[in-house]
Amino acid sequence: MPENASKHSLEGQIAIARRNLSDLMERATATSGSGAEEAIANRINDQQDLLTALLKQREAIG
Repeated sequence: MPENASKHSLEGQIAIARRNLSDLMERATATSGSGAEEAIANRINDQQDLLTALLKQREAIG
């Protein structure tokens, strides 16, 4: 049962990371100007790195 709970938690984290990426992409499209674009790009990269790590964890669990 703990493996199922862990996998379920991981699936939730993956869903959140995907939503965050989607929201950030929408914000990036609507934003223009100086530091805002760079800040959003950095957040997108961070979320993409997180999503990649979570997907690797899920793959390792099976």
